[in-house]
Order: sequence, then C-alpha cells, then structure tokens
Amino acid sequence: MSDEAPRALDLGAFRAAYSRFLTGDRVLLTGHSHQAWPDVAREANLEAFDDAARFVDDKWSRAVFPRMESVGRRILGRLGFDERDAITFGKSTHELVTRLLSCFPLAKAPRVVTTRSEFHSLHRQLSRLAEDGLRVTWVDSADRGSLVDRFLEAIVPGTSLVALSAVLFEDAYVVPRIGEIAARAVEVGAVPLVDAYHAFNVVPIEWGPAKDALFVTAGGYKYAELGEGICFLRSPERTNLRPADTGWFADFSALEGDRTEAVGYGSGGARFSGATFDPTPVYRADAVLRHWDAFGLDVPALRAISLRQTRRILARLDEAGIADRVASSRVDERRGAFVAVRSPGAGHVVERLRARGIFVDSRGDLVRIGPAPYLTDDEIDRGTLAVAEEIRREVAS
Repeated sequence: MSDEAPRALDLGAFRAAYSRFLTGDRVLLTGHSHQAWPDVAREANLEAFDDAARFVDDKWSRAVFPRMESVGRRILGRLGFDERDAITFGKSTHELVTRLLSCFPLAKAPRVVTTRSEFHSLHRQLSRLAEDGLRVTWVDSADRGSLVDRFLEAIVPGTSLVALSAVLFEDAYVVPRIGEIAARAVEVGAVPLVDAYHAFNVVPIEWGPAKDALFVTAGGYKYAELGEGICFLRSPERTNLRPADTGWFADFSALEGDRTEAVGYGSGGARFSGATFDPTPVYRADAVLRHWDAFGLDVPALRAISLRQTRRILARLDEAGIADRVASSRVDERRGAFVAVRSPGAGHVVERLRARGIFVDSRGDLVRIGPAPYLTDDEIDRGTLAVAEEIRREVAS
C-alpha cells in the first residue's frame, strides 16, 4: 500500500467542512475517541428542532423513521453487512448489550465467554451480573499472539454468549480470525456478539461463514463523527431471543389491540428496541454519513488514510527515541486507527499536552494518539513529537 495520501481527497476543501472544530492552533489527536464533527452536524441539530416545531407528534412518521431507515442501511453497508439486515438503535452500546444479556435468565446460570480487554462498561456489567449468577469465563488477553487460540478453547458446549471486541480499545489491536470465533460460537449453540466500536468506519472486518448469525454492536461517537447517542446493534433476522429488558418500541402492533399479558416482539431490529428516544442524533447521523459519501470516503478509503497516518506517527515516535514504548502493533493488519504509547503518569502527560493545545487521551499507562482524515501531516508531526517530549519528561522525573 502506498504511503501517499489518496489523491482523490481535496484536504483543503475537506478541512473547510470542519470550521467549528478546526480552530486556532490546536491539534486534535483524539480521533479514536471524539473526532471533530463536520459543520453539517450542527445544521442537522437545528433541523431536528425545526421538524419538531413543524410536525409536532407527526415528526416520527414524517421525518424521524424515514431517516432511521436510511441511516440504518448506510451503517450496515459500512459495517460490511447487507443493507437490508436487522438493525436496532440505542443511545449507547451498553443499552443495547444489556438488552441482549437480558435474553438469558440468570436463574438458568448462563455462561459468557469474553476477554479481559473489553471496554469498561461491558466489564462492569458482566462483573455485576456475575454476582447474581452469571457465569463468566474471562480470557486473559495480555499475550495478543495466543489470544484467539485460547479464546476458541474457552468456547465449549453450554456457552450462552460469546462477546469480544474486533479492535481492542487499549492499544488498537485488531483481533484476527473473527469469522472463526463466530463459527465456533454457533457450533456450540452460543450467541456471537462482536463489539465493533473501534472498527466501525475505519477498519474493515472479515466476518466469515457465520456472518448471518452475528450480533454486532458499535456507535458513531468515534471514527464516524456522528456524535453521542447514535449506537446500533445488527442482529440476525430470524432470531427468536426474547429480551426481558424491553420497551414499547419493541412491538408497535401491541398498541392496536386490547392489552394482554402476552409479550410479543416486532420484526427485525424492533425486537431489541427500548422506548421513546431523542431523535436528534439520527439527524446528525444522516447528515454526516452523507458528508462522507460526498467526499468519496468509504471504509477502504478511510482505512488507507488511517494506516498512512498511524505509520507516520510510528515513524515520528521512532525518531524521537521512544520506539520501545510503543504498545500498538507495527503490522498494519493488526493495528487499528490509533497508536498507544506506554508512559508513567500517562494522565499527567495528557494534562500537560492539553495545556499546549495538543489533544490526546490515556487509558491506564497508555497514551493514545488518534489521527483523523482532516489532519495535516504537519499537525500529526507536531502533535506526536510533543507527545514524545512529554513522555520523556515524565520518564525522567
């Protein structure tokens, strides 16, 4: 793959679409967390208000639901699924995953297989449910090289749910053989769930032969630039799981007849829906997904930009003499969309950098450097060298 930036992208015109975020001399290297929003996102927020004023209660049928259908199709396409697949929206992946977990009654002591590197919300929720009877097999993930083999060994008959991330949030490690893991889960009768948050819109995933059986959750807060409150769950069309955590949006047809004690579920993604929600994020998602399309930035194009940028970050860190502190993989296929660097006092490093107008973040002892397609090479160089300088300062103190 060439180290040249894609010629098709007019970087000047692209940056001009982010006039509210790209201000002053600050460098936004938080692409793995809070990417800048294009100006169309602000316009979409206003449009949501205007539609509410114009249509009042009719906004749902006249404006919101049609947008949800369009957004869902384009999200599924960017995830690598058929655009007609079932999809459910939620304000967070936690909301959606908790609803999926509620399909497994704790009285039956269901068993979940997961890794020690899942994001805090899933780790916390599984740990709490384990107090009440959920059996959790935690697969240690410190040895990335043997992770998949050990994970596959843990998926045994009697497993109810298999949950893992496609890209680990700590160091951007792209987990290989996702398709093999999903197939093994289906083989033993378990539900396969993949957290694709750190992959969505930037790392294409090969889903494998069990693709149709997959539950996949992700959100737009990171690499998609959709903002908060727009997360989603792709689910198999023919699933018969019955969430105990269920709201009235899960079966609109029940409103048409007499109320009974029987609980039914709507078709497709409606099964995992909750209740009334703020539709504003749907407007932002619609506008920003159109923004990506307008600039010709599909997932392969965004991946090419990301890889070029993370290679550049690695090169600057090497030149700065802290190559031995890099925690992320140097193999393109195993590296997601950011670079993690080990540092004592990582939180202090982030604070000092913020005072210098360099925006990065940290998780534990890892400083995470996340580029984005609107950054110039000069901004990436200045930001990365500042990170290296502050890490050396922390090491020496």
